Amino acid sequence: MTENGAPGVLIDVLRVFCGPDGRHGNALGVVREGSLLPDEAARQALAKELGFSETVFVDDPERGAVDIYTPGLRLPFAGHPLVGAAWLLDVDVLELPVGEVFARQDGEFTWITAHPGWAPPRTLRRYASAAEVDALKVPEPGEWVYAWAWEDEAAGRVRARAFPGRGDGITEDEATGAAALLLTAELGRALNITQGAGSQLLTAPGPDETVELGGRVRLESSGTV
Repeated sequence: MTENGAPGVLIDVLRVFCGPDGRHGNALGVVREGSLLPDEAARQALAKELGFSETVFVDDPERGAVDIYTPGLRLPFAGHPLVGAAWLLDVDVLELPVGEVFARQDGEFTWITAHPGWAPPRTLRRYASAAEVDALKVPEPGEWVYAWAWEDEAAGRVRARAFPGRGDGITEDEATGAAALLLTAELGRALNITQGAGSQLLTAPGPDETVELGGRVRLESSGTV
């Protein structure tokens, strides 16, 4: 029995935006049977208990209807949970409060297409070099900061780190799809982003001011809580 009173909830744990060697990536919890936790309070409690940067609750696997939570709040949109859910559910469309997110598989990469305007606000802070980004200390809570620098501007290669600043126990986000969407929209070009300890995020501007976001996903574990 969990603290939120939901026995036997099956959780798939994915790693989203893994590096070329299959390592790293951002952990994601996925509750495939979202109907077991139908109310927002129970979902929020489980997301806090699990402690991942985001947890996805699947309300309808065939329609791709999903609901996203951090340990402290519900999100109308987030990047790495949607890439992970699209891979796990193998669907072409995900349904969210903000609208439909289209998905596709391309070899080892899973892609979603979304509007950067759906992403929560982030402070995109540019640094002069990748070494400066690597040397950053985790800032005090209060501001959601995406720190980035060019590794190779001509090739579109970026070094980034993300500091949510929410005070919910997630001091650094290993791979942040929403911030990658915002940075791509600001720069107006395709990017190959290395974030955190070695996660890889790929982006490309799309039609109608959308951005395509892609990465590798792997299943880390499945079990009940």
